[in-house]
Amino acid sequence: MPRVLLLATTTGYQTRSFGESAERLGVDLIFATDRCHVLEDPWSDRALPIRFADEDWSTYTLLEFAKTTPIDGVLAVGDRPTVIAGHVLEGLGLPGHAAEAARTARNKLLSRTRLRAASMRVPFFHPVAVDTDVQALAEVIPFPAVLKPLVLSGSRGVVRVNNREELVAAFYRLRSLFQAPDIRGARDESSEMILVEGFIEGHEYAVEAVMSHGALKVLAIFDKPDRLDGPFFEETIYVTPPVIPPQVEAAIVSAVAQSAFALGLRHGPIHAECRVLGEDVWMLEVAARPIGGLCARSLRFTRNEPGGPVISLEELLLRHAIGERVDAWSRESTASGVMMIPIPRRGVFRRAAGLEQARAVCGVDDVRITAKTDQLLLPLPEGASYLGFIFARGQDARAVERALREAHARLRFTIDPEVPVVQSHHG
Repeated sequence: MPRVLLLATTTGYQTRSFGESAERLGVDLIFATDRCHVLEDPWSDRALPIRFADEDWSTYTLLEFAKTTPIDGVLAVGDRPTVIAGHVLEGLGLPGHAAEAARTARNKLLSRTRLRAASMRVPFFHPVAVDTDVQALAEVIPFPAVLKPLVLSGSRGVVRVNNREELVAAFYRLRSLFQAPDIRGARDESSEMILVEGFIEGHEYAVEAVMSHGALKVLAIFDKPDRLDGPFFEETIYVTPPVIPPQVEAAIVSAVAQSAFALGLRHGPIHAECRVLGEDVWMLEVAARPIGGLCARSLRFTRNEPGGPVISLEELLLRHAIGERVDAWSRESTASGVMMIPIPRRGVFRRAAGLEQARAVCGVDDVRITAKTDQLLLPLPEGASYLGFIFARGQDARAVERALREAHARLRFTIDPEVPVVQSHHG
């Protein structure tokens, strides 16, 4: 039985999907998660405890484990463990994204610098510390501009500013965000740096792909039909295949391939984001990991053979990780999509209603509410999660988009105001 090591956070949505796919495929899946090594298997998943903030110790721990338990492949879910995964792959002599390439890909400044050196279209960019003199900064940058924390993902902390007043307000807001326990706990040298860059006009797309020894295989191109013009950049709907001219699709694929090569990504999953204006493609990100959250459930793959199997993205990536060729697999012919249900306001989540009505919409596959009862909800730019996910399939991308929007309109959420904690002081 082939064995795959999966590096993931303890709260990742995808870990269960990978476990189910591994069981179907006959792969022994070993989890390595960011958790306290003192606790004895607190989630009963036999996971190896590692610390994302300590790459050397985590790499050593996993390579020592591999001495007695041979590993045939390594995958990482989320940005943070991609560098450790690269080191482990190098230590085991297995094909995969190199650690330094993964480090470059997950850091916005390093990736922007590398892409600019490769003559790719990137906006102007300027790194600054979060405690910089923002008044002086306002004198030298053109507006509109976008502020991006170097190492956060999922649009967290990303803010568009159109003038000096908005720039100052955004910097104070980000200074407060950077005090969040999960950011301070990451202990990343770039965790208090901000990239100030030019705002790029155009329509946004996401690309899911896999690299095989330097060759790019595109699995899906997602259209993002909702305009992402700020002030915050909350992603909602992904639909595929997009309704775009062939020359635009070719330009997107070419830009992703060139960008992956420039970053040094050679073997494994990649998730890319870009903006297209006319036929010009501006790269926003090429990550050394698959699409996050439950969004992968919007993708299914077949071999285009009658009665052949239909597999998930997780199963396809497991096959790739253990050395199988995945050239013959392609996304199903039906259009599909997902809505990441946005958080409308800050508050305490109590309940969701209308789920059955939403699931009854023609084309809707499922509605999953992932927010927990009594959870404090934080919208962007401070937040890092969604209320849940809606999945749909249809004849074309427009039908899928309509189904997702109609299902969302049938949902109702009870979110109570957050009650401030008042501390009393006595004598």
